[in-house]
Amino acid sequence: MDHIKNILLESDANQIRHIFHQAKDIKQNTLGHDVYLRGLVELSNICTKDCYYCGIRRSNTSVKRYLMAEDEIISSAMFAFEKGFGSIVLQSGERSDTKFLHLIETVVEKINYLTSRQLRITLSLGEQSKDTYQRWFDAGADRYLLRIETSNESLYNKIHPANHCYNERINCLTALKMIGYQVGTGVMIGLPYQTINDLVNDILFFKEMDIDMLGMGPFIEHSQTPLFGQPIDIVNSRLHLFELSLKMIAATRIVLPNINIAATTALQALDPLGREKGINAGANVIMPNISSPIYRKDYLLYEEKPCINDLADDCFDCVIKRIELTGEKVAMFSNGDSLNFVNRQRRKT
Repeated sequence: MDHIKNILLESDANQIRHIFHQAKDIKQNTLGHDVYLRGLVELSNICTKDCYYCGIRRSNTSVKRYLMAEDEIISSAMFAFEKGFGSIVLQSGERSDTKFLHLIETVVEKINYLTSRQLRITLSLGEQSKDTYQRWFDAGADRYLLRIETSNESLYNKIHPANHCYNERINCLTALKMIGYQVGTGVMIGLPYQTINDLVNDILFFKEMDIDMLGMGPFIEHSQTPLFGQPIDIVNSRLHLFELSLKMIAATRIVLPNINIAATTALQALDPLGREKGINAGANVIMPNISSPIYRKDYLLYEEKPCINDLADDCFDCVIKRIELTGEKVAMFSNGDSLNFVNRQRRKT
């Protein structure tokens, strides 16, 4: 625990560079030089949740709500498949009505059929019943990303309404693992009320939960949310927030060498080379947005989100060049299964 805290508190520039090099070396020695692509499809911004930090929260009436049609979702998936992405992420606001659950099941089945199950499907669709998770798994979904946002229950309660339950989030993560998904989670860095000890405990939480994938990034405010303008004690500038986010990636890679860690788009919102620097700090996944630009402007979880007007082809070409700048290589046509998951499955046999 002290080692993790020392990494997060380190302020010497030379020592910080050493930490990033150590994390990248661990990544390369454990997982190789590959960086995996996950094509991100933001299929809907309709959400029944009302999280205090999120721009598409239910109470934000200024958002133009949308739901992509079935053929649009499948078309985006096929774009990723034909371009050589090993996997996609189907992401949306949280809802659990029958129509939506059926849409996801149908889309997953059709994508698997059209790609002969050669395209890994990650779902990021929030809290659902165990039966729903099982239905989607049986339809062919392979992975599930459900961010905890903070492992501190008290802090969780401060950034969510009273009807949002921390234990339900934990129960969902447990159910996903029991079913057989590759399970991902993540946290926000630089939240109001957050401490360095909270971030240390987040990394210990990832280890205790034996997660396979991680998507975490800096907390960036949205002006139409209750957390906008709240005092933040853990960082004192955007540069400090960015550096702390990179140190979280590096510390997690050092503690958990076998997992997949994404260099998130939010890093790029703070630094033009944010995702590249995330890779150089130990991340090994990039998630280019392959949604149509007509929808991207309405899927703003936070403000200053980059690339909202770019075409999918532009994002693809850009991310290839960005990854090559890091000295790593793009793992084309590779599903990029988590080594942590693969090893766990081997132990079961």
